[in-house]
Amino acid sequence: MANRVIVSAEESLGELPWLENAEKFVLDVLDRLEFDGEEISVFFCQNEMIKELNKQYRDIDAPTDILSFENGEEYTDEQGEKWISAGDMIISLETLAENSAYFNVDENEEFKRLLIHGVLHLNGYDHGDEHIENGVVPTDPMIVLQESVLKDFSEIKIK
Repeated sequence: MANRVIVSAEESLGELPWLENAEKFVLDVLDRLEFDGEEISVFFCQNEMIKELNKQYRDIDAPTDILSFENGEEYTDEQGEKWISAGDMIISLETLAENSAYFNVDENEEFKRLLIHGVLHLNGYDHGDEHIENGVVPTDPMIVLQESVLKDFSEIKIK
């Protein structure tokens, strides 16, 4: 079986020619992690929208880089194929750019990091209070795996 990724963006962002690259990247990450039969949706937005979602679902009145909403329910599509609706991830492109500057990495690297991070969350991984920090080697298993997968895809360009 394969995986399915549905990528879309807030209309205010206009046309984003790299959307197909993001879709392919998430599919490649799912393959690398050996997840199969999953459906994931990825939605790109600006800070205003993600701030509202962050307030609504996490009671935090501030924008964030990524929100992941794990689902995990199985369903059968019209062709009779069984899928796992892994869930949805929402990524703020504005916060992604801010993170890139803060961590002193290019936006492509941070973009891939957020997509990998979201895939892991949608598959039950959690990192507790540990996050990526400048000059700090991660110890949390999820963050260690995230950075390992990111290294495997270091040559891939999304944007």
